Amino acid sequence: MTWNATPTPVPGWVGQLMREIDTLDFGAGFARMTDETEVFFGTAHVVGAEAAKAFFVKIDEPLHISHTVLECWQAPDGVLFLRGEAVMAKKTDPDTVVRGPFMHLYRLDDRGRIRSLHVTAGPLRTDAVM
Repeated sequence: MTWNATPTPVPGWVGQLMREIDTLDFGAGFARMTDETEVFFGTAHVVGAEAAKAFFVKIDEPLHISHTVLECWQAPDGVLFLRGEAVMAKKTDPDTVVRGPFMHLYRLDDRGRIRSLHVTAGPLRTDAVM
């Protein structure tokens, strides 16, 4: 059996999740996560909505950051792919702006909750934002 991903409009909940990551003001986007949701970001792995929130606070709190989704594809069995770009700068050095590409792979359950989120980011000038 061959499965294909098809281009799809960005779901509203994805835009909400991106805003919540940017603002660290968590609400309806992160509400799609459960206590069992797994988030993989590079080599980091956290489990549960509260751990995911804490992780994003840890990496994004020192930054001014804005995520933009450029493309979205949907595949069978609750798989969603995103390609986007993050524009970021340290709060202590707001004039040094870095743009970094990212990919997200979501696996959703049959109720649309996030079972897992895999994030790949970069390449980017890590010295400018870490």
